[in-house]
Amino acid sequence: MERESGKARVCFQRANGHASGLFLSKAETKLMTDPRQISPQEMAPFRIDPKFDVRVWGWRDLHPWFDRVADKDPLGEVWLTGDMCLVATGPHAGKRLDALFAEAHDSLLGVGVPSPQSPLLIKILFAKEKLSVQVHPDDKMAQKYGDPRGKTECWYALAADPGAQVAVGLKPGVTLAQVEEGIHAGTLEASLNMLPVVRDDLIFVDAGTVHAIWPGSVLLETQQNCDLTYRMYDYGRPRELHIEKSLEATKLVTRAGKVAPTALADRTILIDADYFRVERIPITGSCTSERLRDSSQPASGLAYLFAAAGAGRISGTAVAPIDLPARGIVAVPASSPAFTVEDLGGLDLIRITPNWPEVTK
Repeated sequence: MERESGKARVCFQRANGHASGLFLSKAETKLMTDPRQISPQEMAPFRIDPKFDVRVWGWRDLHPWFDRVADKDPLGEVWLTGDMCLVATGPHAGKRLDALFAEAHDSLLGVGVPSPQSPLLIKILFAKEKLSVQVHPDDKMAQKYGDPRGKTECWYALAADPGAQVAVGLKPGVTLAQVEEGIHAGTLEASLNMLPVVRDDLIFVDAGTVHAIWPGSVLLETQQNCDLTYRMYDYGRPRELHIEKSLEATKLVTRAGKVAPTALADRTILIDADYFRVERIPITGSCTSERLRDSSQPASGLAYLFAAAGAGRISGTAVAPIDLPARGIVAVPASSPAFTVEDLGGLDLIRITPNWPEVTK
């Protein structure tokens, strides 16, 4: 793609083949030569490289989801927007995501948001064995112990085998004393509220909810950008438990559970809750960036575009083409120029945006 927007012309070819022969303005040329000088007015979308995390309960072979086989220990989590993930395309390729947020938070998030840090951690979970029974703190408890935020999350089922299930919350009437007794006696599972999981289910897990994931499903997890986990019970694995803090964090009754989708004319809202909104947007041929944003949302703000299946391409007059492969994710900054998403075949597009609760819980 070529475009004429100024006197300076920069020709470059990246190994990933996302840009070639671009005409750039003086401001754009400065960004290319000195990426630290980031305009708060405009930042083009960029793809993020996934980070593969070892987990004792994970898979050894992530095919067909990813072209990845574990070298040694199994892989359980694929972080799509973690602080340590690297920018894959554009002038900031190779930079850690947290560093980019530190330098260009206004461009990424918009002006006046409550925090300049990356707000969401998006992962894919691959469980071959049961995860630990665990709980996450809310914002108030996390801040009590020196962390900036707690961890409310949701799971979208990309796939589920027959009989797949998760534990979400405690059965009615279970007391904290019974939870503690179950931890020590190895009978905690009997107190858990089990939910069957089928493909396309959306399950909300607010902070303070005792929960666990069992084998049989592949889950897209959207959460506050926090990795605080208090393990209650771990099936005898030699990992640290956090019994005292997990009991402190536990809420006997929470809002957790399956969320019914809301079908609109141009999209399906899977969840719209504190901290995040997750939508599934059908793409027929192509879709403009303006149409991707629902009219009820702010005019600008950070968004992530995730390809649950198929492939797409993002491009525009001021946006060099970016491939969006299956299970790939692209960050769309608040200051992004206009662009178009093109369906290259079977694109199942998930759009994820942060919400900013007015009151910290």
